[in-house]
Amino acid sequence: MSFPGAAKLAGTRPLTDLHLAMRSWFAETARVLPWRSPDCSPWGILVSEVMLQQTPVVRVLPVWEDWMERWPEPADLAKEPSGEAVRHWGRLGYPRRALRLHAAAVAIVEKHGGKVPGTHAELLGLPGVGDYTAAAVAAFAFGQRETVVDTNIRRVHARLISGLALPAPSLTASEMRLADSLMPDDIELSVRWNASVMELGALVCTARSPKCSDCPVSESCAWLAAGEPPPTYTPKGQAWHGTDRQLRGAVMAVLRVADSPVEPEWLERPATDLGFAAAGAAVPLAALHRLNFPPEQLERALEGLVRDGLAEMHDGGLRLPA
Repeated sequence: MSFPGAAKLAGTRPLTDLHLAMRSWFAETARVLPWRSPDCSPWGILVSEVMLQQTPVVRVLPVWEDWMERWPEPADLAKEPSGEAVRHWGRLGYPRRALRLHAAAVAIVEKHGGKVPGTHAELLGLPGVGDYTAAAVAAFAFGQRETVVDTNIRRVHARLISGLALPAPSLTASEMRLADSLMPDDIELSVRWNASVMELGALVCTARSPKCSDCPVSESCAWLAAGEPPPTYTPKGQAWHGTDRQLRGAVMAVLRVADSPVEPEWLERPATDLGFAAAGAAVPLAALHRLNFPPEQLERALEGLVRDGLAEMHDGGLRLPA
């Protein structure tokens, strides 16, 4: 075993036993999700992986299903304006992910004949696809032996191997070496290992209230053996209320339902009922106004949305990109 901690992983229990225990647990308890279906296309898996970044499954499911019904293949999305991707992204948050998926669809059509490429290197060449997403799609869509490391996997590794309550605030090279050393040599088992450890982190080995009694490998956990030491730092969640992110989200909610460009003045202060009707955005406009953001913050948010390609000016108003 190349990583020192891996040898201590299970005390006297071989690492192969952990692989098999996790595979059995996953087979019995894994959530039934559409992107895990054998019938799901590589495109569907790519879409799911992008949507699931920093977003819970329960919020992703209806949006993913809508996307796959509208755009079952990359070519279906590529022929649409990028603004349609943003519109149907809904309230998943971080809508630049929608733009990246649209750009990836265009690249798949132009460079890969409309089919999601099947190697890590080719996937990494798609717009907006980073190391994690490339590894996840290569593993889950194409059955390749790739080391997949997300927040849930990092937390399981930190507790199971390193005896830490939480992983480091950001991914380290040491964590990647550890993850590589834990991977099964068998290709099929490596895919299941990635999926099962990720599922364990999502359902059992959670950040705040781990359900250790339900863990299939609890007897091998270094953190439990150490007496469950507390975290060495206090995680800081992202602020929302009063932030530019909240304001940008409120503006995007208006643009997604507006049937014509929205004049900036309507965003700054309550418009007439006629104006609301013309924009087709009465409800989200009213919600935006209730937030009562200062004009300078609204101006900054609008400039940022245009700069990021999430909105554009047209006929004196703001709309989703065409």
